[in-house]
Formats: sequence, structure tokens, C-alpha cells
Amino acid sequence: MIDLQLLRDDPDKFRASQRARGEDDSLVDSILRADKARRTTLSEYESLRAEQKSFGKRVAQASGDEKKDLVAAAKGMSEKVKTLQSDADDAQDALDRLLFKLPNLVAVGVPSGGEENFAVVKTVGEPRDFDAEGFTPRDHLDIGTELHAIDTERGVKVSGARFHYLLGVGARLELALLTMALDQAIANGFVPMITPTLVKPEVMAGTGFLGEHSDEVYRLEADDLFLTGTSEVALAGYHSGEIVDLDSGPLRYAGWSSCYRREAGSYGKDTKGIIRVHQFQKVEMFSYVHAADAAAEHERMLAWQEQMLAKCELPYRVIDTAAGDLGSSAARKYDCEAWVPSQHTYRELTSTSNCTTFQARRLGIRERTEHGTEPVATLNGTMANTRWLVALLENHQQADGSVKVPAALQPYLGGMSVLEPTA
Repeated sequence: MIDLQLLRDDPDKFRASQRARGEDDSLVDSILRADKARRTTLSEYESLRAEQKSFGKRVAQASGDEKKDLVAAAKGMSEKVKTLQSDADDAQDALDRLLFKLPNLVAVGVPSGGEENFAVVKTVGEPRDFDAEGFTPRDHLDIGTELHAIDTERGVKVSGARFHYLLGVGARLELALLTMALDQAIANGFVPMITPTLVKPEVMAGTGFLGEHSDEVYRLEADDLFLTGTSEVALAGYHSGEIVDLDSGPLRYAGWSSCYRREAGSYGKDTKGIIRVHQFQKVEMFSYVHAADAAAEHERMLAWQEQMLAKCELPYRVIDTAAGDLGSSAARKYDCEAWVPSQHTYRELTSTSNCTTFQARRLGIRERTEHGTEPVATLNGTMANTRWLVALLENHQQADGSVKVPAALQPYLGGMSVLEPTA
């Protein structure tokens, strides 16, 4: 939820943000009208309520016929007060519904447009020249199948399309990667967490995942719970309704969890392998910081992601995601995309989002300041997930079918330096 006072003071800024996202900017005017109606109705209610209290004193002091007449008048006033209170509540509900539709204010400098309108911040590392090495790179599924590391056929048999098994060195590789990611998070002040993967509707809505992309979310209707597509949701809900203490610095958590996404609308896209699946594992960074420190924390999160990519010895680029691809909660989002040799392109491995105070306002997360209680800022960022196996297998594959293990990852695999195909 945005700061309503900021919208009142500078509605043009919010209209421009909506246009940059490709959204309807008339929503801003609808909110302003609803806000004016709410304030008018509330003022009428509060004025009559004050008059009612004063009138009550007159009734208490009156006697005889005068008191009888005043009691009758007080009864009529009470009914009117109840009606105005109901009108004020309805006006507040109408305003809240509109506010929940308005996405976060886009940060200055974010590119306008949709998914294809990102800006490349930098490119790091050079893709391997497989032609010079004398062989054509295979895709991760072919490599993983030969290593007996990935089994999609049995995943489909058991659970349906876009499910898979990781086995043998595949399972070990994922656990090694995520453990290395968790260790890096801990080294940078994050508290490790195993989070719930089922959350209540108010937590899912509070983080902004029940808006226009709600069809991506799995829902258990019998229990009115949602399966999370990232531990960001549970980590954001952890301090919901609380006043947190940031005097000693940010509150940082690293959530390890299974994640679930319906991948609605992705029919025919990435159907082979484990690039786009319904269930995967992820280590997610999440920070609560002073609102003024959010941009700096965002840069730190990006740097930690780049350190992980360097440890995995992957060529990658960083992009500044366009406004229309931010999602409702983010004011700015950076993606790190690794080179995928079989596709001759970069594919997203990490995202990090600065959600400013948007989620905290919805979830009631505040801190005490000299001006009273104020909402904090929240940020999130991927440290590693299952999709990283795609880049690891493809970028480190060898002509004989083996895969070299990056030096930083070897201690997490018991010193294993090469993954060898099995007979």
C-alpha cells in the first residue's frame, strides 16, 4: 500500500508511475475521489457525534416534559449517528479496495515498458567458445539425464507436467548449492530460517501476490491457505502487526523453502528440463530496514548475489527490470541472468526487489521514531535456487559428458571436482 499523503501531495507522480507500468492512471483519480468522499463522510459523522455527546449532557440536566422531548430528539439523533458511522465505514472500505489495487510507486530511473524493455546494467564474464573447443554444448536435461541427476519422465508420471526428480549427484548438487548460499547469507548477517510454505490469505495479499498475477498461486480452498512461490511471503509475514527495533541495524533473514508456482500462461514455454517448473527449492534473502536505507540495502543484496555467481564461475549480466515487469510490490528490481549455452541467451537466476514501505504498510510493520511509529522498508533477493543447476551443468560441461565443479562448490560436495556420467 502506498503512502496516501504522498499521493495527495503529488498525484502526477503516481499517474506517471502507472503509465510507466502500462497501467491505468485513472485509478489515481478514483482514489482521490474516494479519499475526499471518505473524509467528507467522516467529518459529518464526527461532527454529529460531538453534537450527540453535548446533547446528552442537556438530557441529563433536563426534567419533566422538556426531558421527554429531549430524549425523543436524542433517539432520532442516535439513529442518524449510526447511519453516518455506517456511511463512513463504507467509504473507508471503498477507499481501501482502491488503494489495494494501486501498485508501488516506481523508483526514479526505472525503465518504462514491459518485459522486453529492461536496461542492461552490466555484463560480467565471457561465454565459453564451444566451437573453439570442438564440440556442441548440450542442454542441461541431456547432461543431467546422462549423469543420472535429473529425471523428468518419472516426475511427469507421478505429478504431471513441469515436475521432476533430482537424484544422486543432482540432489547433492542442489543441496550443496543451497548450503553454500545459506553460508554466504549467514556470513553477511542473515538469520537462517526454514519457513512455512502455506500462508493465510491476508499474508499473501499483504505481500502483493494476490493482485493481477494471483493465477500464478496455488490455493487450498478447503483450508483457505496458499502455497507460497517464494519464502519472501512467510518472511514478510513474520513481523506482521509488529513494531520492530532497527536501532542495531537491519533485520535480515535467509529463508530456505520449497516454492510452488502454477506457471499459468506459460503453455509451450520452457517445457523441457527444469527451467520453468511448478516446484523448486530456494534460499531467499529478506531485509527489514529504515525507509531511508532501502536503496543502499538493495545495492548490497545485488552485490551478494553477484558474489554467488562468481563462486559458481558463471558469465552473467545484471538488468534493471522495466516498470511493467516489476510486480505490484517492487519499486525497483534487478535481475541477474546467467548465460545458457544451449539457448545462446541469458536467463534469469536471481531477482532482488526494493519494496520500500509498500508491504510494511499492508502488513502493519512499523518502527518507533521521533515522529511516532512509521512503516519500515522491506527488500528481498534470491541467493540461489534450483534453476541454477541449469547454468552450472551447461556452462561447466565437458566434451566427454562430465561436468566440472566450481572450486568454491567442491567442499560442499565432499571435495568432488568432477561429476562423471554413470554407466
